[in-house]
Amino acid sequence: MHQFPIFLSLAGRAVVIVGTGAAAEAKGRLVARAGGRVVSAWEPGATIGFVAIEDEEAARAAAEALRAHGLLVNVVDRPHLCDFTTPAIVERAPVTIAVGTGGASAGLAKAIRQRIEALLPEGLGALAAALRAARAAMTERWPAAADRRRAIDAALAEGGLLDPLDERAAERVEAWLASAKPGERADAQAPARLEILLLASNDPDALTLRAARLLGQADFIFHHPAVAPAILTRARADAVRTEAEAPPADVPPGLSLWLGAPGASGPA
Repeated sequence: MHQFPIFLSLAGRAVVIVGTGAAAEAKGRLVARAGGRVVSAWEPGATIGFVAIEDEEAARAAAEALRAHGLLVNVVDRPHLCDFTTPAIVERAPVTIAVGTGGASAGLAKAIRQRIEALLPEGLGALAAALRAARAAMTERWPAAADRRRAIDAALAEGGLLDPLDERAAERVEAWLASAKPGERADAQAPARLEILLLASNDPDALTLRAARLLGQADFIFHHPAVAPAILTRARADAVRTEAEAPPADVPPGLSLWLGAPGASGPA
């Protein structure tokens, strides 16, 4: 990962934009959409800064002046001068999807954004809002965080009751909650399950769609020591990882995944 992705809360906060022209205006529109307040020079409480100046030396000097005040700075069209870059954005408020290339190609980020845009229904934001409103009810039904996560994962899975690509998923949140009894363990709906994957390569780009999907869903990752870190980074960040020469005999509730090293034979 070349950059650390974050989402900043800018509501009511000052954002410095130095420069004029189309690029400065575009950054200003983004800041305004996020609820920020655009200022043309540093002031106490400013959070981040943008520099939109054509002359490179003048842009560098403006960026350094803002950094002297402790700001992180984006210099338009000059990734080598940036502390952060701005991604291409897909918005289904309150859902925001950001596509970044580390400043390598804004055109590539835009092309990816357009593909994602075509996939996501307009109702996705309504689903997010409905789930936010249901937080207290979910905590009542699944007091344990792990149970809650498994229940939500099952509902949001492809073809699930709350499939995010289903335009009407938001309408089913109440029915989904009503179908679960208070205190019911989510692993009663999603029992302990082990999937075995024998990797053909340690190249993450060679992962099959099924392998990528399982890596993204698994609660527990058991992997041969020879499996490359680049493969493991495709797993969920909160998945528990354990080295294992062979598939485990017993697995905990939820989805466990064993990854065999490239070229290895299947389990005995």
